[in-house]
Amino acid sequence: MRTAAGVFLGGAASRLLPASIPFRFFGAAVAFHLLAWLALLAGADRFPRYSAGLGWPLAALHLVTLGVLVMTGIGASLQLLPVATRQPVPSTRWPATIWWLYTPGVAAIALGMGRGMPVLLGAGAVAVGLALLAYAVLLANNLRGARGMPGVVAHGWAALGCLLVVLATAASLAFAYLGAPLLDRAAALALHVAFAAYGFMGLLALGMSYILVPMFALSAAPGERQSIASCAFVVTALALAALAAFGVAPQPLRVVAIAIGGVAVALHLRLMRHALRTGMRRELGRSFTLVRIGWAALVASLLAALAVVLDAPLAGASTLFGLALVGGWLLSFVLGILQRILPFLASMHAPRGAKRSPTPSSLSADRPLALHFFCHLAALAGLALAVIVDSPPIATAAAGVGALGAAAFGGFFLILLHRMRGSGPLPWPRAKPIA
Repeated sequence: MRTAAGVFLGGAASRLLPASIPFRFFGAAVAFHLLAWLALLAGADRFPRYSAGLGWPLAALHLVTLGVLVMTGIGASLQLLPVATRQPVPSTRWPATIWWLYTPGVAAIALGMGRGMPVLLGAGAVAVGLALLAYAVLLANNLRGARGMPGVVAHGWAALGCLLVVLATAASLAFAYLGAPLLDRAAALALHVAFAAYGFMGLLALGMSYILVPMFALSAAPGERQSIASCAFVVTALALAALAAFGVAPQPLRVVAIAIGGVAVALHLRLMRHALRTGMRRELGRSFTLVRIGWAALVASLLAALAVVLDAPLAGASTLFGLALVGGWLLSFVLGILQRILPFLASMHAPRGAKRSPTPSSLSADRPLALHFFCHLAALAGLALAVIVDSPPIATAAAGVGALGAAAFGGFFLILLHRMRGSGPLPWPRAKPIA
């Protein structure tokens, strides 16, 4: 049996980007993670019953989605997909340019939302849109020449299609504040939520899981047919949600979409469970506890979505849905994976000389991660309680705990960089074409 780790590592060294490329994306994600909790702390009084409108809760949401999730997704996909598909990135200039456009764009969007400045929001949206279009071109070029992992490639193409929908709806929502909407606001918002969270970010998370989970568990790569089937169910569910957003049998189609999405999740989790059970590495620590919590929150988000669609008598149901979807699933999953992938990539980038290269565990720091783990879970639980009992003070306390956890995660990242550089003269080359 050839493990996924063996497949991935077989030609990884020749297709690794310079360390400065992926680590700038991951570093920005770590910084935006802390800023997201601070923004939520500033808007905690509105969080329990927040529904819409500019303000710090909306800024916090986009600091998580754009600043943490998409930032991590770009960095991880630029590094991992070329290795998995055996297609090198033609130049490091594109990723560097994307970062320089995207990072200040996200900051401008968040500040424009938090301070109620539509012009700044629009300017940030333009920068982020251009950066994501450039990323879409890079992703498409890589997927077009892929020579392996068809399940991962299928998820990549589906995520790319969803990204185009997200960009169109984001432009409509952003420019609605300037008095120039492109689509009906209700339809644009419904499409944006579904195609951003379950579509673009969700499909990237599901697709990258077929690389990362077996690689860290040292198990065989998941079955391609089942992973492609799961992807097809996700795409079908999104198509039905799109029809519902435009007023075609809204409630029935949304219920069917949620049911089909549940089938997709069940198939995916079955593959992940098999990978973890058959892997040679069974103890994966707190990082994969976060990943498992994320998977449970993914299921919970579908149940919460059903409650919203059926108009269940639950106060704050839409906020609980967003919390389960973004904070519980995507953020928990990404933070759990980052704890694994950062030391792994750091060890691969460490200089190789007379002495053996450092191991991932020797570059990592456990205490900051332990503090982050408990703060992250306590913050999510506190936010859920704040919504249920409609308590701004509890939301404030939860956001403060979340910020403490994010600061601890930032400490882990800084220690990792220090140890990686301390292992020898770490190359941080200027952008240049690579073979």
